[in-house]
Amino acid sequence: MAPGADAPGDHAIVIVGAGFAGIGMGLRLLAAGRRDFLILEQAQRPGGTWRDNRYPGAACDVESLLYSYSFQPKPDWARDFASQTEILAYLDDCTARAGLNAHLRCGAEVVEACYVAASAGWRIALADGSTLRCRDLIVATGALSRPSWPDIPGRESFAGEILHSARWRVDCDPRGRRVAVIGTGASAIQLVPTLARQAAQLTVFQRTPPWILPRRNRPIPRWRHALHRSLPWLQSLRRSAIYWQRELHALAMVRQPGWMALARHAALRHLHAQIADPMLRARLEPDYAIGCKRILLSDDYLPALTRPQVRLVSTAITGIEAQGVRTRDGVLHACDTLVFATGFVTANRAVPLQASGRDGIALAERWMRRPQAYLGTAMRDFPNLFLLVGPNTGLGHSSMIYMIEAQIALVLRCLAERERRSARTIEVHAAAEQAFNTGLEQRLRRTVWASGCRSWYLNDDGSNSTLWPDFTFRFRARTRDFRSGDWIFGS
Repeated sequence: MAPGADAPGDHAIVIVGAGFAGIGMGLRLLAAGRRDFLILEQAQRPGGTWRDNRYPGAACDVESLLYSYSFQPKPDWARDFASQTEILAYLDDCTARAGLNAHLRCGAEVVEACYVAASAGWRIALADGSTLRCRDLIVATGALSRPSWPDIPGRESFAGEILHSARWRVDCDPRGRRVAVIGTGASAIQLVPTLARQAAQLTVFQRTPPWILPRRNRPIPRWRHALHRSLPWLQSLRRSAIYWQRELHALAMVRQPGWMALARHAALRHLHAQIADPMLRARLEPDYAIGCKRILLSDDYLPALTRPQVRLVSTAITGIEAQGVRTRDGVLHACDTLVFATGFVTANRAVPLQASGRDGIALAERWMRRPQAYLGTAMRDFPNLFLLVGPNTGLGHSSMIYMIEAQIALVLRCLAERERRSARTIEVHAAAEQAFNTGLEQRLRRTVWASGCRSWYLNDDGSNSTLWPDFTFRFRARTRDFRSGDWIFGS
């Protein structure tokens, strides 16, 4: 069967989401000679996380050389860790150079997708009332796309300006304002240093202090750019060195959690070097095992907290009022700008798409207790549907682009194998999916993420459907090992 042949509707393939995963899938489809596909993006432009997170200081915490497509190297990254603007420009460049814009439809919000057994394909309903049909549906909405708003009473009564770090308004000017930031996670530690320099007063509300390691974000000199252009293998070599260095971190996180003591020592040394006040330092030292929550990288967050106009508040918030934030001790912390740096509704708390599979089985119902998939990519009862950045594909130590590329390769192999067999559908066996996830659960119990703290990695029952509990090269090897017996091919 030729690529795209026998499509039951408007397109052979529909991809939902135009972030790193959706764009990467489109690029590899083009490289494989497939043209009959469409990428649906609900926003007005592609970019995913790097389109939405425009707050001051937004940047990646994985080195630029590794946080990019292996098949689309960029020789002239400005710094070791790229900024949001540079990453977004990189995605735009990849899209434009490949001609991918012709396959992209922005402002197209998917409200529902239903499997149609008669055509062995999917019917997709859009928010504008239109529908599309396709053979294969690839969900690439990402794990971090929906802002999380904490359930704090009185938010609607606040008289000032409210912002979320994931929906930052570029016209926001914090200069001269009294700003309050709720949250001390990955977004906050990038945002707070800029606000500390600009705001007249900054109050940072901390529920749990993060473990922080040095970032050392150095500019990449032009002579190295020239070397990367003339000798691309040097850039590949550097990328490989970064990759294997980060895989060593996984050794401690997933195999020998006791070795995380070395990281704890480095984080404490960093804390002591940057915070001289012992009372403030004590409030900033976490009381949980390092690595149990996400480890953050920063050189300027801790010093920002020592500025005279910055206050760190560790007392629990009881409510929001018209003039500010009230804490359990009865104090009203006045502010006129309130910033929620409270992260995202993660994949273990929300389904990526309102989808119904065979016999009307709802994905939301299937994932009610715990999201699960085979290799984070396929699910029983959902033929011809594939997930990118699905359950248990997240990482605590390396680049998600590596995992995305492994999943893309698996999807392409599934499509090719189905065509080779002249089948209409491909679906994972229930037994294969169950066996895979049983093995995951067993390995996750031995990781640092199961050491007792509560984090966004975990479901309400304490299980972990977010992270991959092994080396990334093992995930790639597993996706390359196409076990035909794990799949059902339907005629």
